[in-house]
Amino acid sequence: MDTSPALDTAACDRARLARDARFDGVFFTAVRGIYCRPVCPAPPPKPRNICYYRTAAAAAAAGYRPCLRCRPELAPQAQQALAGQTVQRALALIHNGFLQEQSMAELGHRLGLSARQLQRLFVEHLGATPAQIHATHRLLLAKQLLTETALPVTDVALAAGYNSLRRFNTAFLQGCGMPPTALRRQHAPRVGADDGLVLRLGYRPPLDFPRMLAFLRKRSLPGIELIDEDSYQRVLGTPERPTLLRVTADPKRPELRLQLGAVDPRLIPDIVRRVRRVFDLDADLQQVHAALGEEPLLARGIAERPGLRVPGGWDGFEVGIRAVLGQQVSVAAATTFARRLVDAWGAHLPGMPAAFDRQFPLPQVLAEAPLESIGLPRTRAATVRALAAACASGALDFGPGQALDEFVARCVALPGIGPWTAQYIALRGLGQPDAFPAGDLVLQQVLGHAQGQRLSERATEARSQAWRPWRAYAVLHLWHLSGTFVGEPT
Repeated sequence: MDTSPALDTAACDRARLARDARFDGVFFTAVRGIYCRPVCPAPPPKPRNICYYRTAAAAAAAGYRPCLRCRPELAPQAQQALAGQTVQRALALIHNGFLQEQSMAELGHRLGLSARQLQRLFVEHLGATPAQIHATHRLLLAKQLLTETALPVTDVALAAGYNSLRRFNTAFLQGCGMPPTALRRQHAPRVGADDGLVLRLGYRPPLDFPRMLAFLRKRSLPGIELIDEDSYQRVLGTPERPTLLRVTADPKRPELRLQLGAVDPRLIPDIVRRVRRVFDLDADLQQVHAALGEEPLLARGIAERPGLRVPGGWDGFEVGIRAVLGQQVSVAAATTFARRLVDAWGAHLPGMPAAFDRQFPLPQVLAEAPLESIGLPRTRAATVRALAAACASGALDFGPGQALDEFVARCVALPGIGPWTAQYIALRGLGQPDAFPAGDLVLQQVLGHAQGQRLSERATEARSQAWRPWRAYAVLHLWHLSGTFVGEPT
């Protein structure tokens, strides 16, 4: 029986037979020309007929088509399970559309490798080349949009990154065994008149959605975000074409429900990526808990809050500015500064409800803004301007595929930004799973509690080494274990 690299066949058998959602996206089952998620509700085939693959792209490259019943496009990504930061960084870039406009050679150069070296790494770890990963990712997005939305086929092709309808039809026929229109006829979406565009976003359970909403609610941006007990809402788009999104939890399935207003279909992939990052939907908590559980303090946190994840930010620049605004003040005070900043320099969105009538100020606007006028201390205002200027010039960006150490080094080179702020921005703005602000007072207090004293920054950093590469999750557990958010970063 053929299997993908480094897969444990016996473990895959157990997870498949149990339909264990914790393994969703970690591997795929292929049989009789079709590949499925391990949670597929179809009757289990005989083991001798099954092949296991690490990725959907590997199964597709072997000639299998995606199942219409369990829908592999709904499976969360499994990149955190991969060995090697290079592969993870490359995947982040590919899923962000890097290969849409640029070549394999340019992708390799971005990562310090030749195209041949990068291709060898992908085949070794994923069973598929970068080009095959990219092609499968586009195809599965198109399949989801055809199944769940009423978007015209032309718009689906644009959203999935196909510039030619003919190329889209050919690729879909080859990958799914039917033309796009045939799938649309089989799965006509049932969408209410006021629902807009609705997409299902899968994750591996558990997910503590209420706790994540509570964290985000305390740090929401007035006029841009509105977060209540069961939903996340936000305005996005341009002043000429603003729209709203809403995210809620499905009560019956391990999925979130993303509801979008009228939007340019080419923006859909980026919106989906951002929502997945905000709610950390691709986390593999089995691996995280295995790495952290050896520490008794973290084992207690995991037992108390098994679905705790790392809440991300919608936009890295927003997270960075908010982090600087919150230096040496409370979360509530940082929110006050954020409200004043958005009111003073954020673009107004005419015709939108009062809770969603602002756009976050652009970097080039804040780079020249007299921020002292909203009550910011002079040095902190200068730091905000420096951060904005760096983002406006391209010296600092929040794109995917960045190495943590390199990003932190660029941040701390700016005046007024130290390692604590840089690590916090990386944790929430980039979704870096190993970010760790060792200078955080709460972390030092919780870790030193058993000894009756606060740990030093150096001792805190040393203590954290055993938790790599999932230290960001340790941060969240330690903050919650503190029993209070006093002194917690904003």
